[in-house]
Amino acid sequence: MSHTAISRPRTAVGCTLLVIALCAGVTACGSDGNPLAARPYDAADQISFSAPDGGRKKADPDKPLEVVEDSDGRITDVTAHDASGRYVAGELAADGSRWHSTTPLAANASYTVRVSTEDEDGAPGRKVVTFDTGKPLTKKRLDVTFGPRAGTYGVGQPITAELSRPVKDKAQRAVVERALKVSSTPATDGAWHWVDDKKLHYRPQDYWPAQATVQVRSNLQGIKIGDRMWGGKAKPLTITTADKLIAVTDASAHQMTVYKNDEIVRQIPVTTGMPGYDTRNGVKVVLAKEGTVRMTSASIGASDFYDLVVHHSVRVTNSGEYVHAAPWSVGSQGYANVSHGCTGMSTENAAWFYDTVREGDIVKVINSGGDTMAPFGNGFGDWNLDWPKWRTGSALVGGTPDGPTAADRARLRPQSV
Repeated sequence: MSHTAISRPRTAVGCTLLVIALCAGVTACGSDGNPLAARPYDAADQISFSAPDGGRKKADPDKPLEVVEDSDGRITDVTAHDASGRYVAGELAADGSRWHSTTPLAANASYTVRVSTEDEDGAPGRKVVTFDTGKPLTKKRLDVTFGPRAGTYGVGQPITAELSRPVKDKAQRAVVERALKVSSTPATDGAWHWVDDKKLHYRPQDYWPAQATVQVRSNLQGIKIGDRMWGGKAKPLTITTADKLIAVTDASAHQMTVYKNDEIVRQIPVTTGMPGYDTRNGVKVVLAKEGTVRMTSASIGASDFYDLVVHHSVRVTNSGEYVHAAPWSVGSQGYANVSHGCTGMSTENAAWFYDTVREGDIVKVINSGGDTMAPFGNGFGDWNLDWPKWRTGSALVGGTPDGPTAADRARLRPQSV
């Protein structure tokens, strides 16, 4: 669910076709004849480009940024970034003849491009170009809303991103995903997973570290996503994690064992779902502490009627599975499964559990006759996907052998091909 959730920008496109032809026509050598000892020459006279250089005319953010070396020299490095510090990723040809952007430029932004060259004698050249991009040609925006709300959560809490418009194209999804940044202290690596066309979830390979700070932000604003869509607004999010708390219910043993920071703090006799109403196996995340809840057979379509007011209720699925007080079944707790799918315990134990857990804590069920909780659609079953399967839901790392590391995502400068 850093972690540094920073995705490394990619994609094509950005600004007015900016073609910089760098010619190493002047060689300034030091007194020892070594061209590398010389000060960089000014390559301005050898540069031609169609984008306005610091003028009033705005560059078109729909067109790619490109740098070309037309002489016998070569480009050694290119960096391009906007006024807010966002770098443009790019690729440099092996022979140094050409560099082109691999990420889109933002609209309504000011860019600085620094180009380093080397002539046939090895003398270094430098050129700096500045330009502004114009307004996007469409008013369609893709806004992002991050979840959950700011606060403190258990180590199983996924990060969510709700999009204001659907994104179906894989290349466009990659643009979006690269711009959604997640970082944590202590750092841990993770990945986004597209739940559907308008929703993403983010989680680490394992649970978040305890006592961590997780920060989420978007760099999408002003970035072109598709032919008629540009990145819009997103309010950043910061959450913290509490102690690592995991409650493991063994349905066949009728026991719940609660771990805090990997130490057993309580063992509780329980009853889970009877045959036909088996409690779901797998990892569930606490969704809410709802306290007193009225539960009826109509809520789950049970054939036998019941209508109960239940106390100390902790919700773990959207469909109505809870951990709660069940004083009517104390005689079966620790011995038999007699519930309609919830995990029941004595009022004393339920009160302790209710006071101990928080949203985002883990409730895991093993050895039940029920199916495994679905990853999505009924709460947070995200952890029921193993890591390789989780990564297949990413537009960036799906199908690659290893997950993205913090170092990978921090690599924002152009790279050689």
